[in-house]
Amino acid sequence: MITRGTRRTRALPLVGALLTVLAAPAFFVAEIAWLGYALLVAGLALAWLADQRSRIPIHPRRAPAGPDRLPSLTRDLSLIALGLVIVRTIPLAAELDNLAMLRFTLALGGAVLVPYLVSRFVYRDRATGFPWRGAHVEGQQRIRWGALHWGWLAGVLVLGWLILPYYFISSGVYENWPAVTSRELIARLFVGVGAVGIWDELFFICTVFAVLLRHFPMWIANALQAVVFVAFLWELGYRAWGPVLTIPFALVQGFIFVRTRSLSYVVTVHLLFDAVVFAVLVHAHNPGLFDVFPTAP
Repeated sequence: MITRGTRRTRALPLVGALLTVLAAPAFFVAEIAWLGYALLVAGLALAWLADQRSRIPIHPRRAPAGPDRLPSLTRDLSLIALGLVIVRTIPLAAELDNLAMLRFTLALGGAVLVPYLVSRFVYRDRATGFPWRGAHVEGQQRIRWGALHWGWLAGVLVLGWLILPYYFISSGVYENWPAVTSRELIARLFVGVGAVGIWDELFFICTVFAVLLRHFPMWIANALQAVVFVAFLWELGYRAWGPVLTIPFALVQGFIFVRTRSLSYVVTVHLLFDAVVFAVLVHAHNPGLFDVFPTAP
């Protein structure tokens, strides 16, 4: 169940959440593991103190059932910490061999599945979820895709077609992905880019953003999830001036999710964006393929 925080934002919970998400750039940008773990411990300690001051039971068995059950910041931030620690167990450099793809599948899959199972069966909070069809807000109908929704999908393709070739090729960051010089490697790249794109929404939106929305206004929760989102993409390969693109992308994805309440829509947006990423990477390594980008250097 994904809900928005309604309590007035206070400094202690906010600092606890900020320290927790700052573990992501410590892990994936600075690559200082001990700092990342220290930030997680500090963030959870402040969350525990905030829960104590608000008299919110941290142990799930002591929390009341039903509508009187207030979300515990400690339990919720621990879900983010679990996911980050699991992702941290593997290098995120893009590789296309069988072992690398298996590592990605197990680690990234675990980063989504483990917090979900802990929330549902240990904490009994259902803090995370995957609303593919939307309409998880009681009393409201599902939001159908209208002209604006379809228009934004077309806009994503156009923006990606114009911006991404110049970014990847002029900055040289396309070299952070393996050279795809055969049909098999191109197929592996297609699967890998798409799979990671879907995972991005399952973790950053349905896990990180979802639990933060239980405690903070949308604009704060969105900014916090963007920190994690952008840090992960940095290690994945979106470097140089990549954050100029990934920061607004992360914020827009969070905003769209709140407005549409539809995981299928934000995944569709992301996959269209990634389709252009895939084509640009193939073209960058093989200039004779997908030679349809007017802004490619």
